[in-house]
Amino acid sequence: MNKEQLKAQILEAHNFRFATKVFDKDKPVDESDMKFILEVGRLSPSSIGLEPWRFVILENEAVKEEIKQVGWGAAKGQLDTASHFVLILAKRNARYDSELFKNHFGPRVNNDEILQKMISIYESFQTTDIDVANDERAIFDWAGKQTYIALGNMMTAAAEIGIDSCPIEGFNYEAVNDILAKHGVMNPEEEGISVMVAFGYRAQGPKRPKARRPYDDVVSRF
Repeated sequence: MNKEQLKAQILEAHNFRFATKVFDKDKPVDESDMKFILEVGRLSPSSIGLEPWRFVILENEAVKEEIKQVGWGAAKGQLDTASHFVLILAKRNARYDSELFKNHFGPRVNNDEILQKMISIYESFQTTDIDVANDERAIFDWAGKQTYIALGNMMTAAAEIGIDSCPIEGFNYEAVNDILAKHGVMNPEEEGISVMVAFGYRAQGPKRPKARRPYDDVVSRF
């Protein structure tokens, strides 16, 4: 396959993808395909390389029912029909001086002097450049932004192998966090829900053609 063919294939996948609300319950996604999608998420880039995420494949039917009660965006068929329903969690303690930071980068650099230099650089980044270091919610939102990179990559990878998806933000975040904490899915001091995504095969095609803003409205040069 040459470059032009590859480009055409990628664009075809993006035109194929739409937010699938109802999936074919009788057509599950092969586990090897799902592992591929999650591996693409794991390999995704993140700001400063922190990877402040965790992906949870939700299979517990009781928890699904609880989430449906507080998640209107997931109750349109996704939770009932998706082959795989993934909760994307973001790390809460993503400050430059946190144990999360040290435990993530320490073993990689294996050098205290280099680690301290990195901490100093990222302290300036978080306190001055993006001004989030002194606000727990801002730090969490910054980590949450990174999860959307993984989310987008997973949905694109799925589309490229003919698998449908639906990203979901329509839920009460506090209530979902409480549900996940109650069932031991996560420690609420360390993680919080960022976004959800359903995967499977569409039960039917989109009701209308894909609509996007024109290229020249989106792209400019200066």
